[in-house]
Amino acid sequence: MTDLREKLSPIKCFLLDMDGTFYLGNRLIDGSLDFLDALENTGRTNLFLTNNSSKSASFYQDKLERMNVRAPFRRVLTSGQAAARYVLDAYPGKKAFLLANAIETAELQAMGVEVDQEHPDYVLITFDTELDYAKMTALCDHVRRGLPYIATHPDFNCPTETGFIPDIGATIAYVKASTGREPDVIIGKPYGGIVEETLKVTGLKKEELAMVGDRLYTDIATGKNFGILSILVLSGETTEEMLKASPVQPDLVFGKLADMIPYL
Repeated sequence: MTDLREKLSPIKCFLLDMDGTFYLGNRLIDGSLDFLDALENTGRTNLFLTNNSSKSASFYQDKLERMNVRAPFRRVLTSGQAAARYVLDAYPGKKAFLLANAIETAELQAMGVEVDQEHPDYVLITFDTELDYAKMTALCDHVRRGLPYIATHPDFNCPTETGFIPDIGATIAYVKASTGREPDVIIGKPYGGIVEETLKVTGLKKEELAMVGDRLYTDIATGKNFGILSILVLSGETTEEMLKASPVQPDLVFGKLADMIPYL
């Protein structure tokens, strides 16, 4: 117990994955609100850090509010937001071919991303839950032309209350099969773009952060890749069997967020 407390004592902000870590679909995982109370009681805070770019940050904040998460703990950073800030810096004044649903399109345009689906300067793809064949054809055409190609995150599947649905990783695989190309840049976990944005948002050092999530190849790999304490929870995608077989190993493992409370 002492060793666990020592490892957690420097942490000022817990970067919390959402799906599979804090909730599943529209159901809170048992003890998630108690975990936030424990953060407050020990002078800590959190930032919800999600790869899911099918929804806006405000959508997630509204969802958290409905789940009785209090305002100080409703900070959210999505891979879509981090990707928008990346392309605005990398391609100032340029226009995107944007693969996104209506919710995410509105958020990215509000952040300043200019869109031109016919004559773009670069390609930006998100988790488009309104994807159809016409969009995929246009996307592959632009990628095949050699335009800069940016993706918000690499997840193959998105967890829901009833199982998994195909995520942007499946789209990336489809595009590669057709064009031979993978994204030039991926922003979300476990890549550096979202880490850089997290450091800006929190104003903290890496050693003051902990990355908490249910996925080895995104959440835990982020921690391992960038020197951030990595904490796996077994409340979502990863099973004990998957953990044993994985070359990516977390620093700490808990069944769920609430199991961390005694060590804070």
